[in-house]
Amino acid sequence: MPSSVTTVLCAVFASLAVLYQIYVSLLVKVVGLFRTVQTFGLDAAACKDIPELQACEKIVLHQPSGLLYLACSTPESRLAWTPAMDQLNVQGRSNDDYVATYDPTTSKVTRLQLENFDSDQPISVHGMDVVQSTSNGNELFVFVINHRAPPTGQDSRKVGADSVIEVFKTTVSGDRLVHINTVRDPRVIVSPNDVVGEADGKGFFFTNDQGSKISNSYNLFSATTSVGYCHLDHGCKFVALGLYSSNGIVKASTNNTIYVSSNLGGKINVFERQSDNALLLKDVNEKGQALDNISLDNRDQLWVAAFPKIRDNIENLSKDPHHVASVAAFKISANTGGSSHGEKYNVEKRPLLLSCHTCFDIQILEDDGTIVSGSTSIVHDSDRGLIFMHGIAAPHLTVCRMLALNQSQD
Repeated sequence: MPSSVTTVLCAVFASLAVLYQIYVSLLVKVVGLFRTVQTFGLDAAACKDIPELQACEKIVLHQPSGLLYLACSTPESRLAWTPAMDQLNVQGRSNDDYVATYDPTTSKVTRLQLENFDSDQPISVHGMDVVQSTSNGNELFVFVINHRAPPTGQDSRKVGADSVIEVFKTTVSGDRLVHINTVRDPRVIVSPNDVVGEADGKGFFFTNDQGSKISNSYNLFSATTSVGYCHLDHGCKFVALGLYSSNGIVKASTNNTIYVSSNLGGKINVFERQSDNALLLKDVNEKGQALDNISLDNRDQLWVAAFPKIRDNIENLSKDPHHVASVAAFKISANTGGSSHGEKYNVEKRPLLLSCHTCFDIQILEDDGTIVSGSTSIVHDSDRGLIFMHGIAAPHLTVCRMLALNQSQD
């Protein structure tokens, strides 16, 4: 009998050890429980704030014009109504969410007016993408995640948001968003976080950041998130299942590569798009920090917003949406330097403002919230030497001049 008890106990401890190694230790590292936030890579003198733009969870650059598109709300509304963070107080949500443009040449902010948007409730924006039309060079398609409230009589805290994806069109430098379609499929569009659209204005990929409309502790330890694909003519379907903590998504402009960031997984999944739009996992790039939105610049370099201490950020922001929050950013591109260890991606850590002609092309910035706070998106304009940073509850858009970075890559 004692031997049987011993065997059972050994099996239990072995299972707990495996659980810790696979899940708990990873979470401890990613949430930054014992990490000390550093401050490097940004020069306050080269940065400026745009206070007219608050709580812009997603930012997208239209490279040819240099215009920045932003999906914005208020910090107070984000605290009340953000399904991705299980904030489901419908009464506290903003009635004035909007999509805006920012012109860095003139510092002009333009709120885009909605046309033909027939809805019985205000739009509640989250992830977004802006894609230039293949048929008209002056026309842009704008894909916006809209976290609607559930139908009247249903408790949002029990059923979650009635999330949909809105498709609009606009013109370059235009001031209006003309509504094309609302895509709703609660079977597939479960808990959408970010979206990447196609140039025909009909197809788009999106991430579900949870496996159900209501989050629970099970989501912290299970691979229940997914990527879906919808087409206005053919409906929606899952194209990648069994993912962990999916968040941002972006696709390469020159091939079939699609990148999906894992928030609590601290990694980027690299997929290859198949002919039926299914996604085949080809590579995983580990970062070891909680990741949010991702973007590609016109040099095919991936820019990733990250959180050095996401646990502290969540705790502080849940009490005060104006609380400063630490941020980090990664720049990733293929390692073509012929490393003897065969790494596909560079892992060097280096301040962005240093000139480096021999280093590889991953670099990191980190800030304790003094220069930039709570960024969930970072975008690089390599033609104009600018980076833009904003966040889901951030108090302003931050614009930094990065000429030294561009010179080091010429």
